[in-house]
Amino acid sequence: MQLSIIIPLLNEAESIPELQEWIERVMVTTSISFEVIYIDDGSTDSSWSILSSLSRKRNNLTAIKFLSNYGKSQALHAGFKRAEGDVVITMDADLQDSPEEIPELYHMIVDGNYDLVSGWKKKRYDNVISKNLPSKLFNWAARRTSGVQLNDFNCGLKAYRSAVVKNIDVHGEMHRYIPVLAANAGYTNITQKVVQHQARKYGETKFGYDRFIKGFLDLVTIAFISRFGKRPMHFFGTLGFVMFIFGFVVAAYIGVSKLYKMAADLPYVLVTTNPWFYIALTAMILGSLFFIAGFIGELIVRTGLQQERYKIAEETTKI
Repeated sequence: MQLSIIIPLLNEAESIPELQEWIERVMVTTSISFEVIYIDDGSTDSSWSILSSLSRKRNNLTAIKFLSNYGKSQALHAGFKRAEGDVVITMDADLQDSPEEIPELYHMIVDGNYDLVSGWKKKRYDNVISKNLPSKLFNWAARRTSGVQLNDFNCGLKAYRSAVVKNIDVHGEMHRYIPVLAANAGYTNITQKVVQHQARKYGETKFGYDRFIKGFLDLVTIAFISRFGKRPMHFFGTLGFVMFIFGFVVAAYIGVSKLYKMAADLPYVLVTTNPWFYIALTAMILGSLFFIAGFIGELIVRTGLQQERYKIAEETTKI
């Protein structure tokens, strides 16, 4: 199998038949063997009955139905696990992603030797205030934080080498950051392609304003994991050490200052009446807790490394 097309969806009954027909119309002009995998993420309309009917008529169409709405990341994870193609392409089911882009994306992976090609909807047909401007801010922050230079992280139209999707773990709301996850896993040959964006033809968007809040929170998570995921002691240990030393030095100064005044028969006050004593005490306690958190994190990471220390990219066999 040369190509797997993965399409997560939620309540897109009107779009599915037209999308499937469009994909087949494009692919019949190529010599690429392909499969289409639809993941119904808990639809409450007739999406599943339509998918079931389509899958009975086509050998290269697979439909997976979730028991409830688990989210796009889980849908993609299920699709990645099921995909058999050498190249994997993901796209949305709302007809805003054009199947006409599929052949070129496929050849960019195969002929261009890229690990991942991300679509860039340079010209959008969304509301400028509610989507375009927040999206530009979101993508700018993602570029600055992750170091991956893409203009449209949230574009659903992407192409991957099969090894990429088999070696990354997409969960939570991390589907926006698959290029970052891929880069962290060692697949750094990433590029982008300007793709056609079309206005939504049926229904309404399934994403609200909360997606930007969730997106930025996930971005913080990704940024931390990218820098300190394998060595949490570098972050927590350093922060804990600095706080503990600060608190210790302040506490020592307060104690020595009191002893000096007592020895010199100078007026002094109780240590506990000095607000800096409590600041120092709090800093040492927090520093110790951060250091312990880093130590526990190291134990967890090392336990995980015992199960899977590395991923093999290529191997030669002697005969």
